[in-house]
Formats: sequence, structure tokens, C-alpha cells
Amino acid sequence: MKMDDNKSKALAAALGQIEKQFGKGSIMRLGEHDVARDIQVVSTGSLGLDIALGVGGLPRGRVIEIYGPESSGKTTLSLQVIAEMQKLGGTAAFIDAEHALDPQYAQKLGVKVEDLLISQPDNGEQALEITDMLVRSASVDVVVIDSVAALTPKAEIEGEMGDAQMGLHARLMSQALRKLTGNINRSNTMVIFINQIRMKIGVMFGNPETTTGGNALKFYASVRLDIRRIGAIKKGDEVIGNETRVKVVKNKVAPPFREALFDILYGEGISREGEIIDLGVQHKLVEKAGAWYAYKGEKIGQGKDNAREYLRENPQIAREIENKVREAVGVALLEPVVKPAVKAADKAGEKAGAKAGAKASEKLLAGQSGEEKI
Repeated sequence: MKMDDNKSKALAAALGQIEKQFGKGSIMRLGEHDVARDIQVVSTGSLGLDIALGVGGLPRGRVIEIYGPESSGKTTLSLQVIAEMQKLGGTAAFIDAEHALDPQYAQKLGVKVEDLLISQPDNGEQALEITDMLVRSASVDVVVIDSVAALTPKAEIEGEMGDAQMGLHARLMSQALRKLTGNINRSNTMVIFINQIRMKIGVMFGNPETTTGGNALKFYASVRLDIRRIGAIKKGDEVIGNETRVKVVKNKVAPPFREALFDILYGEGISREGEIIDLGVQHKLVEKAGAWYAYKGEKIGQGKDNAREYLRENPQIAREIENKVREAVGVALLEPVVKPAVKAADKAGEKAGAKAGAKASEKLLAGQSGEEKI
């Protein structure tokens, strides 16, 4: 149904007035090419979780919450996201409010610790102010805050140990997220909040679990991930890792409530090869007969550990199976981050141009000095 002339003139006048008062781009039609764009994502380091998220990874320019019990893999998953972002040429920052980051473990997970920005703030206000400044700079691609529970308000730190500080933490988070959300979207920065679990008092029916920091983060987060340890991985009697389940409890970019199962190996992180084997079997790309695994009729190992080792030694086969799994579920391979790549290319071009210019000027000077000698 088309608008009549009077209505369309009134709308055009209103749009003109808005743009005049608030600047060009303050209002526009959603169908305009500058607005409608695909969601840029970054892999989680887990193929199964990338598929469960529906878009191939975690979305950029959004707030993400990862929560779960102690030692369930929250920090490990966040560090894997940082490692994946760094592989794409992005910059990452880690706000270590818990003062518990292990640089050696981060390095084992593939994080370039020499390039990682780290802050260990004194209080919650300082942590969130630093986060806001990093986001507004538009030069950081992912910021991880570990954790919401450790963002202690300044008034609580300066008060006595037994003082009642009602709602301070929740108010701090609510105010910070109101300020942060717009800047996060404008700068296309991903902000990951790691959160802990607490128990509600007097809950007779339903789930008594809740997260710290009030309800604001639940509303502002585009993706919420519930991560749990569901079993142990053993090699003989020795426990070498955890079987982990992640449930996507909220998702604004794809259908929610999907789950992913993967292994987290101690000292190594998420076992991508193990996931490729499991998903390959599930999609009938890898054959399983008894304890043996085979791909294209060729045996790749007896038992999952040996098959995992084979794929680790043959990354091209692992990549081939992964591509076929992604194709089967309709999740595209991840593209490198555009902005840093363009900048790098520009810099390379500038350097090449500068070198060529320098060589040309050297030749010219050499020719001139030769002429002078003649």
C-alpha cells in the first residue's frame, strides 16, 4: 500500500529535519545497501559450537555472555576465540579482573601473548571504563572480561568487610552496558563477559541457578552460552581432559537452544580433531567399524586417540573433512577480517612504492654523479 502525497511529503520533511538536527545517517531505510550487511563472525575454535550458533561463529559488534560452573571451560573457550581472532589479523584485549590469567596456558591454546593487551584493574568501575575506552578506539576487535563476579564496585572495596552493599554490582553493570552497547555496535568490537553461577534462595520448583551482576547482561547479550563439564576423558587411569557440553541459551542472530559437545584436553584446549571425527561419523563422511575409523576407504586409526593423532599429522585431510561437514550443515568457511587485511595490503603497497621510489632516486643520483665525472 503506497502512501498518499501528503503523507510522503510529511515523512520527507520529518526525515530532512532529523538529518539536519542530528546529522546524516541518523535515520535511514533498512533496505539501503550501507545498512543491510551480513553478520561478521569469528570462530569459537570449536566446529560443533560454530554450527550450533547457526552463523559459523560468534557475531562481531555484539555482547556475548559465557557462564557455567567452576572449571567448566569458560576462560578456555574465551582464549580460543582470542586465538581465532588473532589468526584473522585482529587485535584482542583481556580484562583480568580475577587476576588469574595463565600466559603459558594461553600460549598453548594458540594465543599470541606478546600481542595480547592485558589489564588487571583495581575495581569494577576501572575495568568497565578501560573496556569502554578500548571499544571507542575502534582498533580492538575482541575484549574479554574475566569475570563479571570479580567486577567489585569501588564503594564495596573501600567499605568494611561486613557492610551491606545492596544492588551496587547490578547498578554498575546496568549503567556500563547502557554506555557500552552503542559503542560496541559502531566499532564492530565483540565484548565477551565471562560469568559465574550462584544459587537463588528458597526456590522449590524450577532451576535455582542464576548469574551474578543482575539482569541487565541477560538482556543486552546477543548470545548467551551455558558451558558444562559432563564427563572425564581418560587414558588408562589418567584423566587427560573434560567432555564438555555448550548450550546456546540465547541467540539473536540464529535459532537458539542448540547444543554442541566437544572435548577439552588439559594443556591443549578444545580438541578440533576429535570434533571433526565425531561430526564426520555423524554425517557419514568418516566410516566407523568397531574401534577403527576410516576415510575414503583408508584406515586413519584404531580408537579415537589414534584417529585424532592421524588428523593432527595430516592437517590437509582434517581440513577436507571439516569443509565437507560445514558444507553438509550449510555453514560457510570463515573469511578473514576485512579491515585489518585491507590496511595490511595498503601498508605493503606503500612500502613497495617507497622502496621503488628509493631505488629510482638512487639510480637517478648515480646517473647524475656519473655524468658529473664524465
